[in-house]
Amino acid sequence: MRDYLICFTRLVIFLAVVTTGCAGKHVRSAPTLPARATLPDKDFTHPPEKPHDAAALYFTFDQLDHYYRVPGEFTHRLTGDQYGFEALSFIITETHPGGGPGLHVHDVEEAHVLLEGTAQYRVGDKTFTVQGPYVAKVPAGVPHTFVNAGTRPFNLIAVFASKHPSSKRIGPNPLLFVPAIHEEPPSGFVP
Repeated sequence: MRDYLICFTRLVIFLAVVTTGCAGKHVRSAPTLPARATLPDKDFTHPPEKPHDAAALYFTFDQLDHYYRVPGEFTHRLTGDQYGFEALSFIITETHPGGGPGLHVHDVEEAHVLLEGTAQYRVGDKTFTVQGPYVAKVPAGVPHTFVNAGTRPFNLIAVFASKHPSSKRIGPNPLLFVPAIHEEPPSGFVP
């Protein structure tokens, strides 16, 4: 377990350095993918655009599965056993304000790394809001979700301690804003 924690800590530090470009005392903002003019209104799932070699030492995003889930979450997924990892898998998101995944559960623990942005979480029966940079812990078997509670898209990295984690969708995201149904005003004079 100690070795796992050391490896995980090194991975989080590596991801922070890679995504923020930190080198010594210079730190710049985490890169955010360009804002999209309009978001899709339907979910999609796309296989990798380019092939990959599981023995490679790096993978580009066009070599990963690409998903979109309404109302505003794009993801790239790296399932470890398909990419030569023995005990890790990743999801990298571009989550737009008000967007987030449906309520779901995994068979293994998960860590979320967010360097910049604000997210509201539901983990089990607890709801909380956190401002990046942070690492959030999601225990195995616990229903969870999040929503981008900020005003700009953010990139979240989900790390799984498994080369092939399983997921089970439970239902819609209970944190998403659901607009009230507005009735048409009655015709004629309204006081």
